[in-house]
Amino acid sequence: MRIEEDCVGKMEVPEDALYGIHTLRAAGNFPITKEMVHPDLIESYIQIKKAAAKTNCEAQKLDVKKCDAIIQACDELLSSGDQSGFITPAIQGGAGTSTNMNTNEVIANMAMKLRPKVFIHPNDDVNQAQSTNDTYPTAGKMAMLKLMPNLLNEIERLVATFEELSRKFKNTIKLGRTQLQDAVPTTYGKSFHAYASLFKRDLRRIKTASEELKTISMGGTAIGTGMNASKYYQEHIVKNINKCSGMNLKSDNDLIDAVQNTDHFVTFSAALKTLAVDLSKVSNDLRLLASGPQSGLNELHLPKRQAGSSIMPNKINPVIPEVVNQVAFEIIGFDATVTAASEAGQLELNAFEPIMFKSILTSEEHLTRAIKTLIDHCLTDIEVNKEKCADDVRKSAVTATILSPELGYVRTTKIIKESLKEDKNVKDILISKHILSKDKIDELFSPKHLVNG
Repeated sequence: MRIEEDCVGKMEVPEDALYGIHTLRAAGNFPITKEMVHPDLIESYIQIKKAAAKTNCEAQKLDVKKCDAIIQACDELLSSGDQSGFITPAIQGGAGTSTNMNTNEVIANMAMKLRPKVFIHPNDDVNQAQSTNDTYPTAGKMAMLKLMPNLLNEIERLVATFEELSRKFKNTIKLGRTQLQDAVPTTYGKSFHAYASLFKRDLRRIKTASEELKTISMGGTAIGTGMNASKYYQEHIVKNINKCSGMNLKSDNDLIDAVQNTDHFVTFSAALKTLAVDLSKVSNDLRLLASGPQSGLNELHLPKRQAGSSIMPNKINPVIPEVVNQVAFEIIGFDATVTAASEAGQLELNAFEPIMFKSILTSEEHLTRAIKTLIDHCLTDIEVNKEKCADDVRKSAVTATILSPELGYVRTTKIIKESLKEDKNVKDILISKHILSKDKIDELFSPKHLVNG
């Protein structure tokens, strides 16, 4: 064990640990969850520290040997992917200071391990010209952007899948329903196309919301005034972060605003929540349309994924839409958390970014996996019970709505009532009473005419 000291006192730290006393205190202070800070946030933090060392050296504020040691340590951590030294819990007090200090300590100790003759101080060297208050939100935004490509790819796959289903079932007629009551006919092609359009909007919405994440507060330090950061550093730090990360970030025009306000996280979280709501709505539709099979709608046949009951033989449940529903419920809750945390910010800083980042990063990952699961385990092999759908349309009295332009609303209503009361087909009533010619009836009740095709 080694002894380290901070403003609170002394502590024993494991001899070979890359972290230090600040990290150890955080690990002990926040036993809320076993979930650690997201790996992409840690990776982003290391890239920030590497860029900061380079920028401070260029500004002649950091010794070249110290700079080289810090950069070598960062490169080692990034290339190895070893994050075992990062032990701060995802939920933490202190506005992210614990994660920042964890990063400073790991990099400093790694640098001295690689270059024993060079002393690196976590605060004075690794954290030079920085504060948790500009580095932590920057790392959080970078992590969110890094998770975006996978999420966008799955949404695009979802759109493409529904478009393919739309083409496959283009002419498959079905009964529409409004407020769970029979409505005029449509086709599964049109229904699936509507789902594709829905998720296209989600795709645009999320892309638009993510643009705000590309504007960062680096150089603002503690409250956005830039205290302890050189002018050169403020002008070049974002460019160097972009070089280290391969990203396209830009500096905020108002660093004080950027440090204290978190509305961009609310906007992004809201876009994720909307996607979750849409996924849940569609999953509800799939479960309802597949209900039965004997006593439900039985229009869709979802792939059989597993036994649905421990007591009822051969019972199959719609487990894939169900799990997507549950992910959606979770994301809606995460969005409420982000909203509350953003609102609770006070004066020059919001202290609650840790829970925002945990919520948003988890939302991105779970939505990505949920969509992939829905596509691969449900939508790809979904089938339509074409005979049942066509039979429902033939039997439905509501199809008589097509008669309104010919016979008027009142007369059509009477025909529908008669059909329901006597359990007769509308077409048979029209023919038996010679209300319209058979050719006209066949024309009006043709599938193409019924769906306004």
